[in-house]
Amino acid sequence: MRILHLSALIDVPWKNGGGVTRNIAKGMRRDHVVWTISRADVAQDGAFSDFSGMMRVLTVVSGGAMVLDTPSTSLEANLWEPVRFEGALKVHSRLQDGPLTDLNLMFDPALCEGDVITHRGPLDQIARRPMQGILAFHVLSGNPMINAARLSTGDTALITETDATLTLADGDALLEIRLTYLDQSDAIRLCMAER
Repeated sequence: MRILHLSALIDVPWKNGGGVTRNIAKGMRRDHVVWTISRADVAQDGAFSDFSGMMRVLTVVSGGAMVLDTPSTSLEANLWEPVRFEGALKVHSRLQDGPLTDLNLMFDPALCEGDVITHRGPLDQIARRPMQGILAFHVLSGNPMINAARLSTGDTALITETDATLTLADGDALLEIRLTYLDQSDAIRLCMAER
């Protein structure tokens, strides 16, 4: 298990220049980005960057809600509720209750499948790692334990070789991020966003 603490994340400007992302980890297949996990601070309404060829699961992790307006519909992104959409979709966000922070999982659906699940304590559970792929956990609140390691809000644990034992007390919450690799012809390598 590898743990990346919130304090170790590095600010990276958005592709469209409208804000800052803090990268957590990514999966690489040769020079191709297969998946990414990152946090973003959203201080104002604005357009999302185009990530054609990727699927996106966005979860508001702190602050208020936002509405994601698309050409055909509007999606509600509420606190701790994952929202899934295509990375190429033209999205304009509208903040509902002031600034917020969200967690983004983006993945290439031709090479892997991704899912994000919210867990709240109290909870004692085994999370099974995909046969081909990884598990990641991002702490939303409290100090949950993963494989007997205590994490803090904003920390991320990545599990590549074993299943994970989750112990959440009342008030603890985290996101389980599951990535299942579809094609093993070339290894997908894990890259952590460490300083």
